[in-house]
Amino acid sequence: MNHTHTHTHTHQQATADQAEILDLDAEVLAEHTASITAWLPLRSTPHHIVDLGCGTGAGTFALLDRFPDAHITAVDASAEHLQRLRAKACARGDQERVHTVQADLDAATWPGLGSPDLAWASASMHHMARPERALRNVYDVLAPGGLFAVVELAGHPRFLPADAPAERPGLEERLHAAADRRQAEHMPHRGADWAPMLTAAGFTVEDERTLTVNLDLTVSVDAPVSIDAPVNLNGTVNLDGTRRNEAIARYATGVLQRIRSAVADRIAPEDLTALDQLLDTDSPHGIAHRDDLTVRTERTVWAARRA
Repeated sequence: MNHTHTHTHTHQQATADQAEILDLDAEVLAEHTASITAWLPLRSTPHHIVDLGCGTGAGTFALLDRFPDAHITAVDASAEHLQRLRAKACARGDQERVHTVQADLDAATWPGLGSPDLAWASASMHHMARPERALRNVYDVLAPGGLFAVVELAGHPRFLPADAPAERPGLEERLHAAADRRQAEHMPHRGADWAPMLTAAGFTVEDERTLTVNLDLTVSVDAPVSIDAPVNLNGTVNLDGTRRNEAIARYATGVLQRIRSAVADRIAPEDLTALDQLLDTDSPHGIAHRDDLTVRTERTVWAARRA
């Protein structure tokens, strides 16, 4: 098989899988993202917003909903993610309010992004190799008096009870510990306190908030939920009953699959076998058949002002 073709296919599949998880993250945690946008300590209603590291648009559409008169410049390094975001904007009828820019936020200089009143960066700053430079670039982009909201994750969300699965209790915590050690090698700023770095870049940190998320399935799963249905792409949210359970099950499957790809060579063979059984859609012990899933995570937001 042609190596270039194989590499391209693998990259495209990885990008598609990541986009799927981002879409599910947006859907499952929509209410919590909306609560952050409502909390922002704004002095006036923003008219131009920049979403830095926008992914497939979780923050973009939450901000569009929160500020119906604003337009947003959505910035990401992934052309595939931006294409998906544009498709959602069109489905919502918001294509005139969204402008996409493909750019590497780790680059020394950024393309022109205008002079926004509000900059938003959710789960993107910890990817920066030189976050201090990226923060200075944000400072330079913002209008005087503009607000910068940095939203960061404590880590991957948890989904299983501590005593699950029965044959390997505590599996999820061991997976996360292995994933955290691996990610610390490549993303040392994940889980960092961003307040000192924001201050060093010239910002005044006006407020900070940590949001604890704990979502349960809404009904018992007597039959396996579908984890193959297409993700909702039009930016709307419908998490009642079965749809909510499907979204949580698919979210858990996607996240645990990504963790598996990162730690398969770092965990005990027995843990890998138990994880594969959880990820097996045909197994009666798989995630799709469980009625004890939850979504447990923490997100911290820093609100920083440009003088």
